[in-house]
Amino acid sequence: MPHEMLSRDALACALVFLSLGIAGCGEEAPPPGPTGPQRTEVLTPDAPPLPGETECRVVKTTNIPIASASHLAVCTDVSYETNPPSGGDHWGQWAAFKKYTTPVPREMYVHDMEHGAVVLSYRCEDACPEVVAALEKVFDEAAADPLCLSVGATPKARLVLTPDADLDTPIAAAAWGATYTATCIDTASLAAFVAEAYGKGPEAICYDGVDIEMSPVTCSGS
Repeated sequence: MPHEMLSRDALACALVFLSLGIAGCGEEAPPPGPTGPQRTEVLTPDAPPLPGETECRVVKTTNIPIASASHLAVCTDVSYETNPPSGGDHWGQWAAFKKYTTPVPREMYVHDMEHGAVVLSYRCEDACPEVVAALEKVFDEAAADPLCLSVGATPKARLVLTPDADLDTPIAAAAWGATYTATCIDTASLAAFVAEAYGKGPEAICYDGVDIEMSPVTCSGS
């Protein structure tokens, strides 16, 4: 099943690229980027820390170097140098731009980031409706993407919302070459990160990927 979906997506992606007159989405990795010195900004919003945290702390890091951006076979394990991932090697299959309650594999959502997406993620030991509601608010209020509208894509923007149990903080976001982590809810700084980091991937694509809740990716041993 994963291989069938990969072939279908590769064909559809190639058709999209041809129609838009741009190159990419093959096995050749695009130029890893960004350029310029890496920068880190630490904020301490006036908000209560989330359960298990001792302070309200937001960390935004940009211009994170990316050494490689190869497309790998579905189910290939990849270790990332930042948490959440800020780019790197990833599966040749990417996730549909939407909100998920099922965790999207990191190797899959990094491909979304290559297409210019921002991934909003959260880690909860138990149910955390307040956190999810805050991330959904930022997701819903993000600006519409002219690229998505121009190609008649289903999503209004290249965004993914997913749980991620491997996060170091309860709230995180990531884009190509950039990360955001937070120990508290601060929708203002998160929305600002989405606006600043959006569309920075080396491939500008709004064609939808695979909805893993409709077509689950199954790997041996999972």
